[in-house]
Amino acid sequence: MTADSSPSFRALALLWLAGNSLRLTILAVPPILALIIVDLNLSGTEVGILNAIPACLFALVSVPGSALIARVGAVPALVIGLLATAAGSALRGFASTSMTLFAATIVMGAGIAVMQPALPPTVRQWQSHRIGFATAVYTNGLLCGEIFPVVLAAALLPVLGGSWRASLIFWSIPVALIALAVFVLQPGGKSAVSVRHHLWMPDWRAPVLWKVGLMLGGANQLYICANAFLPGYLLQAGRTDLIGLTLSVLNGGQLPASFILLAMASRWERKRWPLLVSGVFGLAGIAAVLSGSGPWIVVGAGLMGFACAIVLTLSLALPALLVPPDDVPRMSAGVFTIGYSLAVLVSIIGGMAWDLSGSAAFAFAPIAVATLFIILFASLMDFSPRRA
Repeated sequence: MTADSSPSFRALALLWLAGNSLRLTILAVPPILALIIVDLNLSGTEVGILNAIPACLFALVSVPGSALIARVGAVPALVIGLLATAAGSALRGFASTSMTLFAATIVMGAGIAVMQPALPPTVRQWQSHRIGFATAVYTNGLLCGEIFPVVLAAALLPVLGGSWRASLIFWSIPVALIALAVFVLQPGGKSAVSVRHHLWMPDWRAPVLWKVGLMLGGANQLYICANAFLPGYLLQAGRTDLIGLTLSVLNGGQLPASFILLAMASRWERKRWPLLVSGVFGLAGIAAVLSGSGPWIVVGAGLMGFACAIVLTLSLALPALLVPPDDVPRMSAGVFTIGYSLAVLVSIIGGMAWDLSGSAAFAFAPIAVATLFIILFASLMDFSPRRA
């Protein structure tokens, strides 16, 4: 069975594993962050920088990643990104200062930033007749990769001697093994022809690039900022008892959405209404959280998580669905650059709104405005495929 003929379980399994690698090493940090802070004597600012590095790299390295794809092909670039991610994560375990920790995190973040624009053209190369479904598969892997390190941390840390260094090295191992699996087991084998793409710089004048990028940014900032500002909001509201539950529901709410997309991906390809409904869910979730009522706060967190997963998956599928094959890597790179830049910008503006007003609730105002982008640009989107 070739990559171009029919769907392949092997290809889907590799895509799911690669999706895991997009988040495994990032989410390995929160469960052990307190240990890192004590050991390296990190300040609050240094913790903020450590948290911001991956998102900044996603925005800055996506276009160079597209250039790498143009030179070597999507699958080799994916393997290179996996290896860089594994190496950077392992090197973090040897960091002796905040600066060496930052440097290793930059290597890791750059690897993930290469993987992200490599996956959409890999989907098109391996599963050209099931692009929506294959995208839902690797996005499901991404969401599972967010959960595994957090859920398994309590059991793994004692086995690893309570060492945060050993924990970071441990989570680099599956990423390295996934790189090996993709290299050896890729459809067609190691001798398969690597599809190269001659164009690498995003066409920044293309309206479709900005529409998809800002929709993705609406989902990214909703997820990133909700995780960042919900604890502070609940602390001010005197509901610290809800912090753990609310964050669990926010992140766990993505999985049902992902499985729904897996079951209905072909029906939702190039459809406007799932994006519109998700945008409304996101806004409703923000309103429910700001209501101050305990049960509604939890429901609101779930709605935001559900909306993020739907918009993320559908936005990631659109480059491969809408533009010619040669344009997929560069459009994907542009989409990631715009999407993560918006998330970083809204996070900064939300923090300023909190500081200026003295209330964490005001941090959600710019989040709501950016969530409107999902509805606005889904309404304006032309979902018909473009010609070369």
